[in-house]
Amino acid sequence: MSESQKLVLASGSPRRIELLQQAGIEPDRLFPADLDETPLRAEHPRSLAKRLSKAKAEKALQGLKADGEGDVFVLAADTVVAVGRRILPKAETLDEASNCLRLLSGRSHRVYTGVCLITPGGKLRQRLVETRVRFKRLSREELDSYLGSGEWRGKAGGYGVQGLAGAFVVKLVGSYSNVVGLPLYETVGLLSADGYKVLAGWHAGVKG
Repeated sequence: MSESQKLVLASGSPRRIELLQQAGIEPDRLFPADLDETPLRAEHPRSLAKRLSKAKAEKALQGLKADGEGDVFVLAADTVVAVGRRILPKAETLDEASNCLRLLSGRSHRVYTGVCLITPGGKLRQRLVETRVRFKRLSREELDSYLGSGEWRGKAGGYGVQGLAGAFVVKLVGSYSNVVGLPLYETVGLLSADGYKVLAGWHAGVKG
């Protein structure tokens, strides 16, 4: 494989890795880019997802260049869950998760994922994907049981749709993989449009 065919994922998220693998894409390297993800004053959820995905890609590329590995595809993503303009946190505490789930219970919310690709030639491409999700009204027992599962930890909005919380979803309009953390259709489209041979990984299920 040529150097320019190498793909670096600027994330350590198991969910994003699994989604790429589902599309037959195996990142050559993981280069998580840790950033301050605090929203700016009055920042719209859409703008936050785009800003952070771009910042992650650029920070990863900076680190790769320092390692002498700048001639690669760098892919980054950031997922934001919001009710109206209110941005929900990536829940790290029980209280955060509880507050998120109480807010989501019985109502609709939106999930935005910004995807950013920097090509070996230095071109920067971005996509923003939006999915609408409606939760059932959660009973006290359902809420307590989900909080007890620990599945919410580190997840935007305090839940993971690919896990137990999938049972809470009444309706989903748009990309399911976007809610998991990486919209596959748009991501594969970005890579393919800039010369990354996505289908090369489909032969015998492995690349190279």
